[in-house]
Amino acid sequence: MKINLRAIRFYNIILSIERIIYEFNKILLSNKPSTGIFYLYKIGLLSIILPEVRNLKGIENKKKFKHKDNFLHTLEVVDNISIYTNNLWLIWAALLHDIGKSITKKYIPNIGWTFHSHELIGSKMITSVFERLKLPKKKYMKYVKNIIKYSSRPISLISYTATDSSIRRLLFYDDIEDLILMCKSDITTKNYIKKIQYKKNFNLLKLKLKKVEEKDIKKKWVYSYPISGYHLMKIFGINPCKEIGIIKNLLKYAILNGIIPNNFEKANIFILEIGKKIL
Repeated sequence: MKINLRAIRFYNIILSIERIIYEFNKILLSNKPSTGIFYLYKIGLLSIILPEVRNLKGIENKKKFKHKDNFLHTLEVVDNISIYTNNLWLIWAALLHDIGKSITKKYIPNIGWTFHSHELIGSKMITSVFERLKLPKKKYMKYVKNIIKYSSRPISLISYTATDSSIRRLLFYDDIEDLILMCKSDITTKNYIKKIQYKKNFNLLKLKLKKVEEKDIKKKWVYSYPISGYHLMKIFGINPCKEIGIIKNLLKYAILNGIIPNNFEKANIFILEIGKKIL
């Protein structure tokens, strides 16, 4: 077997990468994707198509400390998320969400195995995966990278001590529902009590998000900004476009998080600086 950027030769049959991914996407959209993925692993094709996922296979023991088999965990996560969505790119994110663990795995004496920053490292690996497999690199690649990068953020906000400011930052994430679904699907513990508690925690987080959003609307923080979209177009001499929306969201974030005060003078300076970088 050998692989290049255009095709895979397997038992004297040459298949293009595009054809392979077309069939692979069918597996991901099936009722139980793990069956097809595990079969590809058994016959050796997964090592060729997605070595990043294949490298998660195995358990390592060291001085009575061991970690779970992250490959089998990944298959469970993919099956879990497939029950609730047919969003192909969210399922891709579930499949790739732990690929950073094979690089960040580290044993610390008396503590055990750690995978610090595996979400960030994994998100950075997505570009090369998409390029190699000729997957669409525009909004879909960015979507998958962000789901993986922020996949631990909702978990960190579950505690009762999480501030409104930290929860508000999550509200700025466009795909918050998908992100929370990813986190819930990542729960693969066999302990029934723990599983129920984790799901209750995510419901608590959704309640917190709703309360913060309602509080912000009541204070008119969301809708009463010192600079309108019309003013932005006039300043930069452009028509409505996605860059205007990006600048407005950055201005919203800066005001809500106290980076700049909610007045015209400071907001105007802020958007001029941002505009130089974006436009």
